[in-house]
Amino acid sequence: MKLRVLRAYTGYWFISLSLLAGSCISSKQLALYQKTEGGHDTIALAPRFIPIIKSGDVLSVQVSSLSPEATAFFNPYAVIATSERAGSPSSIAPTTPIQYTPGYLVDEEGQIELPLIGKQTVRGLTNTQAAKEIRQKLLDYLKEPTVNVRNLNFQISVSGEVARPSLFSIPNEQISLPAALGLAGDITIYGRRNNVLIIREENGQRTFNRVDLTRRDVFKSPYYYLRPNDIVYVEPGSARVASADRIYQVLPIIISGLSFIAIIISRF
Repeated sequence: MKLRVLRAYTGYWFISLSLLAGSCISSKQLALYQKTEGGHDTIALAPRFIPIIKSGDVLSVQVSSLSPEATAFFNPYAVIATSERAGSPSSIAPTTPIQYTPGYLVDEEGQIELPLIGKQTVRGLTNTQAAKEIRQKLLDYLKEPTVNVRNLNFQISVSGEVARPSLFSIPNEQISLPAALGLAGDITIYGRRNNVLIIREENGQRTFNRVDLTRRDVFKSPYYYLRPNDIVYVEPGSARVASADRIYQVLPIIISGLSFIAIIISRF
């Protein structure tokens, strides 16, 4: 009788594993940057994306000069950030980030308001151009000033079939699609590498664009370099759908098999 039970148990598991192994993924589907017929080992890169300041951006403006005391007047948000860290409740761990990021909000008119200088138009400029114009105004107050302008709300979202879907802040304002996927832990084995969706805001509209990461010409794509508020979505492939279907197929078999074995064992 015990031998019959063992055979029944083995049979149910064999059927279950056979159903689960019904589909497979080829290595060609997983390989990235494949060489096309007649392709080359050297390829031109897409132009690097240089962000342009627009209304709604939050800018960090860091000023330095030969006079640290005078310079501190033009860095009010650095003082605020330090005070927030020092005044954090003891119940908050030291490593807990402060959600509020101090900076200058670009208003609807495309301006920011700086101490003493007043309103400065920055919309339509690059960060380097904005820094040069602000520095020119500071020459009336500081000796040998230097200005560094950064966009604090350069963020991208990566979701779908990736290991760690999340919203990422990009401090250096330059990130490529492969680098963004690397931040998200890379595409899972079930993700479609040949049809990655990039959702982008362009001219007041949302555009939906597809990128094939299995081909080398992705490096020439205008979507190789990501922009602020881009959404990267990796679709599940047919293997993921098939795997989910097989789970639902196998579960009743496993449950009924275990119930059958339990009934037989209870009769001993």
